[in-house]
Amino acid sequence: MSTIVYLHGFVSSPASRKAVMLGDYLRRCVSGIDYVVPQLHHRPATAIEQAAAACRDVAPGELTLVGSSLGGFYATVLAERLGCRAALLNPAVHPHRHFGRYLGTQRNLYTGETFELTVEHVGELMALDPKSITRPERYGLFVETGDDVLDYREAVAFYEGACQTVVRGGDHALSSFPEHVPELVEWAAGR
Repeated sequence: MSTIVYLHGFVSSPASRKAVMLGDYLRRCVSGIDYVVPQLHHRPATAIEQAAAACRDVAPGELTLVGSSLGGFYATVLAERLGCRAALLNPAVHPHRHFGRYLGTQRNLYTGETFELTVEHVGELMALDPKSITRPERYGLFVETGDDVLDYREAVAFYEGACQTVVRGGDHALSSFPEHVPELVEWAAGR
């Protein structure tokens, strides 16, 4: 059975709009795909372990990671390690270069949990960072040019050679996501 593992972004949760929307679509419209959405810890080293645990016992050819923002970074790290497919939604590219501006108290938008983002978090991101992708054909990129958090051009360049959908306008939340869900699922299923 094919499996999609959705990895949410920074200060997000499995209750995020995109995670729920993708799950609803899979339940209503598709059979034969298992859907897993782990709650990821704010510490990158712990989050990548949690994401990897969600992928255990799934053959790489049956596994697609879908990652949003920082979850897109984690999806890339794991796709490189496991050899599976990854669909990336406005992904963070080399997040350690950008996270310094967020140091300090953070609050999860869904759970209300607060934590301190420290230089140790940034160091963990740097330690995980793949310098490049090895097989672009395993990646699908969905970005919007109006993303006010991450520069979409960085993702377009990093995932050169991957299947890319670049939508004019939009925002970091990927407001055009609902119209791309069927395409994403088809791609994830290898159809």
